[in-house]
Parts: sequence; structure tokens; C-alpha cells
Amino acid sequence: MKETNDTMMQYFEWYLPNNCMLWKNLSSMGPTLKKLGINSIWLPPACKSSGGINDTGYGVYDLYDLGEFNQKGTVRTKYGTKDEYINAIKSLQKSGIKVLADIVLNHRFGADEKQEIIAYKVNPSNRNEVIGTYRTIEAWTKFNFEGRNNAYSDFKLDWSHFNGIDYDDKQKENGIFRFYGKHWSNDVDKELGNYDYLMGCDVDFNNLDVVNDLSLWGKWFLEQTNVDGFRLDAIKHIRSSFYKRWLHDLKEETKKDLFTVGEYFSCNVNALIDYLSANDEIDTLFDVPLHDHFKIASESFGHYDMRQIFEDTLVDRRPSKAVTFVDNHDTEPGQSLESWVKDWFKPLAYAMILLRKNGTPCIFYGDYYGIPEKNFPPMKEFLDILLLARKYLAYGIQRDYLDNENIIGWVREGDYYHQDSGMAVILSDGNGGCKAMNVGKNLANSILYDCTGNIKETVYVDNEGNGIFYVNGGSVSVWIKKDNMYNL
Repeated sequence: MKETNDTMMQYFEWYLPNNCMLWKNLSSMGPTLKKLGINSIWLPPACKSSGGINDTGYGVYDLYDLGEFNQKGTVRTKYGTKDEYINAIKSLQKSGIKVLADIVLNHRFGADEKQEIIAYKVNPSNRNEVIGTYRTIEAWTKFNFEGRNNAYSDFKLDWSHFNGIDYDDKQKENGIFRFYGKHWSNDVDKELGNYDYLMGCDVDFNNLDVVNDLSLWGKWFLEQTNVDGFRLDAIKHIRSSFYKRWLHDLKEETKKDLFTVGEYFSCNVNALIDYLSANDEIDTLFDVPLHDHFKIASESFGHYDMRQIFEDTLVDRRPSKAVTFVDNHDTEPGQSLESWVKDWFKPLAYAMILLRKNGTPCIFYGDYYGIPEKNFPPMKEFLDILLLARKYLAYGIQRDYLDNENIIGWVREGDYYHQDSGMAVILSDGNGGCKAMNVGKNLANSILYDCTGNIKETVYVDNEGNGIFYVNGGSVSVWIKKDNMYNL
């Protein structure tokens, strides 16, 4: 059976202009993206956020407003209206592309009223440690959603639906304040003692009214949008038992086979594996440890041991559960999780996620189209080559040649179902050189060329599949069959 490799694309970056055009632009992009081999798209949060059209979507205000009501100074979100959002989803699905909605359930911003609350201040470096005694604070915790006027839901939020906040308006003091009578959830990441609290009004997942409303909202959201799955934001800060039950019930009630990828931003692969063990409803997690290896290697300028690039990563330890990526909106310069992979190394990193057997790679909009705000150029021309090579040629048995600290490679032998498939990939973070590799019988007795254009000469592969493949310094070369049927 002929199958095509799965490839995901994150179709936004942090510094997109607030011209409300993303949904409109996406509605015509399906055929182009599908032709490149993109078969799933991760869209940014569609819910109304506290910053209106200036908000990227993670400062969520009202989950039931997808760009339909006049709230926070706008009907549209940064990306467009609800109708435009749904039209974009339908258009992508018509092209055979699955759509993942980014949902942000951990916190809320932009409350409509203040409330007086008894609270403890806690140590930000150890959230289990209380500083001083309880006191009365004033906090923006009451959400009335007056612009929506009870459409879809009459559920309102107040302080009882949260367990903490980061600002006391009474004394104009920043800090982390845990509300009296509340406690942090236990089944969250243990960084900083307990990482339940992240930002804004921290949603209390121990509150049954909150959990019941989120259950109703999930069904409502799927009915409205018909998305194919979710990107789950900030799951290390949400009790793992919540999503296990929420996703199970949602799948049961809607009869949809929802695909999920969770953002558990930790470089500790064991933390990711522990989470997956505790929550079997989550299909995949982003491979943050691999991204971290890319970043470190890019900053080492030839002094990183490339033989270890995949060690202790999710794609190495749990390949079927890994969504691999190079960068994303959170790792962009200027953001809270900034950990940008340097530009010279990105071609190598993308080859390592797109042309290997394991993991589902995710292409970042900011790399593909560039980031004008930061003067980062687009990688579209190069990435199109790798995307097409993945779609048509990256099949068959993989044989690794991870045997040199500066020059590593691997081959894909190709298979019966994909004509001319197979390749040899070689990359160097140092001075470049060559490596003898065996590409297998499918490409035996043939001439291969570097489809990236980095090396101009061709390579002859003998009757046994042996060849010597070259790479320039700080570069990657992808050797495929010359005059292949795909004209790559």
C-alpha cells in the first residue's frame, strides 16, 4: 500500500501583523500546501483574547467568542472573524489537510471587574512555600462576557474558579498569590516546586463547575468548527488527569478520532515520557529535548558532538509519540521561552526532522515565510526541496552513520511503492568532508546528485549500493537519484 509521510505545519508566528487576514489567506492555501506534502495544519488560538486584535491568542478572555462578538474593542480577532475561521478550516479539509486547533485552557486574562480575595503570597522559586500570612488583595478575576450576552453559555467566571493570580491591585504589587482555601494541583510539573501557576488568572481544575463548563465548551467547539484535533497549550501546568478525562469523554461523545499534540515545554525527556505514561489520551508531544539539542549545537559552531544529537530525545525514546520541530512561536527572539536555533544550523536541523523515519515533523511559519519583524529571511526555497524529498523519496529502511563528531549521515533505502525513492543525507557542523555509505539495492548502479545544490558534482553508486558522499562545511547535502520522475 502506497502511503505518504505525515508532515505538519504551524501556520503562524508571534509577530504577524494584526490585519485580521490570516484566516482569509489560509482559505486559498490548501492545494499549494497539500502539493508540498503538508497534511496537517496547526492554527493559532481563535478565541477572543484580552488584547483584541493585538493579541496572538494566548491571553484568552472568552472561549465562546471566536471572533463573533464585540468584546475587548473588536469583533474580529487578530486573525479574522469566526466565519472566516470556519471557512479556512473547511477549505483546508477539502484539500485533504487535517486542521488542529490551538486551545488555551490554563489561564484567563482581561477580567471585567476586580474582587477582594483573601490570599497568600508564595515564593516564585518554590510555589509550595508561603511568604508571610494571608491578607486581602484586590484582583481582576470577574469575567462577565457582557458583549456575548449569554450566547452559547451563561457561565460566568469569578475568583472561585481560579486558584491564583500574579498581581494585587490593592497594593499595586506583582507576585504570585494563591487564594485562601485553594491549593495547587499535584499532578503537574514539579519545576519550581509546583508549576501549576503560569500566568494570569490560573484556572482551578479542581473546581467541578469549571470542569463541567470546559466539557460543554469542548463539544460546542467541535460542533462549531469540525476541527480534526488539538494542539494543547501549557499542559505541564494543567493536572494531567483533567485532559485524560476531557479528551476521553469528548472522543466518546462526538465519535471523532481526534489527534492531539501537547506542549510540555521541558528539556527533560523523562518528564515527557512520564506525562505520556500518565495520560494515554494524548497522541503526541512536541520533542522539546531535540529542539534544545539543535539550539546548543547551533551555538557550538563545530564543537558539538553530532553523534549525540538524538540521544535522550523523544523521537529516540518514544518515536511514535514525537512531533519534532526546529523552532516555534514560543522560541522566537523576544518571547518568554526564547531559545532560537541559529540560522546557519537550521538547514541541518530541518533535514534531521524531515528526512528521517521517526517522528512527525512540524514546519514553522516563521522559518518558511520569514519573520519581517526580526529581519529573518524566508527559508521557503530550501524547505520546499526538503518537503518534496520527504513526500516522494524519504521511504524504506533507514541506516544510520552517526559515527563522527562533526560529520553524520543516514540513508533511506527506498521502497517498492515509491518510484525512485531512497536517498543519502550527510551533514556537517564543522569543516565538511565525505562519508562512505551504502544506499541499498533500490539505488544501486545509479547516479545521485545533491538536490540542495550545495554540491555540484554527482556521485556514482556501484552495483552493491556503495557510494562516497560529500558535504560542505556547516551544511547539509541530500543525494537522490538523478533524473528522478519527480524532477526534484
